[in-house]
Amino acid sequence: MNGDPRRSDGPKPRLVLVTGLPGTGKSTVAEAIAGLLGAPVLAHDWAMSALRPYPEVQSALDRTPMGHRVVGWSTLHALARSQLRAGRSVILDGVARTGEVHMCREIARDENASIVVIATQCSDPSVHRSRVEGRERLIPNWYELDWDHVERSRTTWEPAEDADLSLDAASDWNDNLALVHNLFADEDGD
Repeated sequence: MNGDPRRSDGPKPRLVLVTGLPGTGKSTVAEAIAGLLGAPVLAHDWAMSALRPYPEVQSALDRTPMGHRVVGWSTLHALARSQLRAGRSVILDGVARTGEVHMCREIARDENASIVVIATQCSDPSVHRSRVEGRERLIPNWYELDWDHVERSRTTWEPAEDADLSLDAASDWNDNLALVHNLFADEDGD
């Protein structure tokens, strides 16, 4: 390939960030978007699961003030940049707070990509609890959070500012999927 794909006249690659608390449907939404865009999903939990078999690494992460979250997001950001630089769209799936969302926006700008931020939530605590307690993602070397942990997070969680789309896991999946389809159809029409 000649030249810099970030400067091409073709369509811009997309960086899609799907963020929300555990059990709000992030991964389901990310996989649906992957089917629409033909783009890979890079998930925080999958990235961090690769480090769990190494007790020395886990111990170091436990001791550092930046912790696991920062390492996982740094990894995802680098991998996203790599995909965008090659002219390919990519979807990030994880509990992104303000700093991570801001970094995604910077990466998209730096790599001449468009960015779409989708925020997931679950407005009904009983539905949210059943989703958390009933999920089994089967990520090797990973664990599932319990409801107590997620419930504590609900009290301090601040959804992504300026999300392009907000989805509620308490709503019908087909309605949410239609909103996702409409968002990307609108973008393609621009």
